[in-house]
Amino acid sequence: MTLETLNLTFPEATLETWHQHSNGGGWVQNTAFVADSAFVGPEALVSGNAMVYGNTEVLRNARISGTARVTGNARVSGNAVVSGNARVSGNAKVSGYARVSDNAWVSDYARVSDNAWISGNARVTGNTWVSGDAMVTY
Repeated sequence: MTLETLNLTFPEATLETWHQHSNGGGWVQNTAFVADSAFVGPEALVSGNAMVYGNTEVLRNARISGTARVTGNARVSGNAVVSGNARVSGNAKVSGYARVSDNAWVSDYARVSDNAWISGNARVTGNTWVSGDAMVTY
């Protein structure tokens, strides 16, 4: 993704306010944090005050924003979005057009895919799979 392409989503983005992550080349807003050990693919974005730690992977067109945290060996891919104060950790995977927002957590070996949306204070843990057009909120 070029800076011009980034500007389609973030019109105010400049080389002074964003940088490309050294492991994968994805764009990271300077207010966010991505560990050197994490992989952010060339089309992925990490913005706001989001933090990405550990051996995580942010792939394809995935977006991490707000104060979200992605840690451990988690993977966020496809067109998935993790936003708000959401947490994705352990070996969890969020993919497709799935959304994890608000204060929701996806952890352990949980999978969230397709158009599923996890929101509010919901917790998806263990070996749980949420897919299709499902919505889990609490």
